[in-house]
Amino acid sequence: MPKTAPVTMSATLAADEAIARRRQAGEQVISMASGEIGLPVLPALRKKLAEAAGRNAYGPVAGSLALRTAVAGYWQRRGLATDRDLVVCGPGSKPLLFGLLLAVGGDVVVPTPSWVSYAAQARLIGVRPIAVPILPGQGGVPDPDLLREAVTAARGAGHDPRSVVVTTPDNPTGTIAAPDTVRRLSEAARELDLVIISDEIYCDLVFDTAATPAVSPAVYAPERTVVTTGLTKNLALGGWRIGVARLPDSDTGRELHSRLSGVASQIWSSPAAPVQEAAAYAFGEPDDVVEHVAAGRRLHETVAHAMSRRFAAAGAVLPPVTATCYLYPDFEPLRDHLAQAHGVHNGAELAQLLVERYGVGLLPASAFGEPDASLRMRAATSRLYGATDEERTTALNAADPLALPWIRASLDRVEEVLADLLAPSAEHAGTRSA
Repeated sequence: MPKTAPVTMSATLAADEAIARRRQAGEQVISMASGEIGLPVLPALRKKLAEAAGRNAYGPVAGSLALRTAVAGYWQRRGLATDRDLVVCGPGSKPLLFGLLLAVGGDVVVPTPSWVSYAAQARLIGVRPIAVPILPGQGGVPDPDLLREAVTAARGAGHDPRSVVVTTPDNPTGTIAAPDTVRRLSEAARELDLVIISDEIYCDLVFDTAATPAVSPAVYAPERTVVTTGLTKNLALGGWRIGVARLPDSDTGRELHSRLSGVASQIWSSPAAPVQEAAAYAFGEPDDVVEHVAAGRRLHETVAHAMSRRFAAAGAVLPPVTATCYLYPDFEPLRDHLAQAHGVHNGAELAQLLVERYGVGLLPASAFGEPDASLRMRAATSRLYGATDEERTTALNAADPLALPWIRASLDRVEEVLADLLAPSAEHAGTRSA
């Protein structure tokens, strides 16, 4: 039998399970390792899902006409003309990405750092992920000049890169690539004949669209850009598993649509019918959905900025957070102290120290494709909004979320942990709360 790449647990999901085990053991833990959004379901969406519970037929492989029409309108309102017949829906944007990599074939360029599953999925289907660094402060998009060099070198070595994945806005850095960078990336992809797969699941979580717009590469290279999104982040519906892909209106796009539909028919048949009904309502963006997304965006911005200030005050370096709920602090300026006081020499050791001694869960940059020695960490504030739906609803509607006792307690605890971590002596308390 041919050898296949080993399948390892997603770092974010593994961290989630590890944190859950600690909580079940009675430990008090602050979870900032997972990117799941801890917010309640909009009541209108609950109602739509319940009303559709009797829909139990497979339906069209690409998704219902109602959902594809709503999705086309969603992108149309964002300046991307979309043919509903070139939309494919699936059980989450992650399976759609997997299907797209199969449909495109060949090796894939991924930014460094990038979301944990891009390179993993490439290896899983037996192709080569080609890592290309981002420009400083412009996460999610490979440096266009380095992209050209990497693809030329790969082809010269007999490899076959055919696509590049970008994320705008970005996970893990919480930043947005400048429009000019996206334009140059698009031009490079055209010159190199690469399909662009643009993961835009965070596009509704940009804090200030005038100051830092998240421009899709589909604006600059419409004939070769596939755009994906879902409802996991903007509406906190991760457990509902619904994602959508917009294929380009070109020969390339129509061929990919056919291939992706074939993959979908063999793997997931069709998205869950009741979820499609609720998703069609959400992508139609009635007033209650728009207001709910806006409230979540404000909450992310407030808490992420507050947490960012605490990391910066402790001496970590991090780019300004302009979207999402992610921070990417770099503890490199503190490397000597961490080594001398704690025996910490890399991100994995720092993450282990933080969770085992202090009960604070973060992910090391190595999970996102960076070198093991890096001291960058990803912190997500999305699970700090409350332990119950009542608390989360209160946070969502609060004029000042930072005044809420449960959010303030998490911020204060992280500040306390960072102070203890940086104390002059290695003989500090640093115990976990039970």
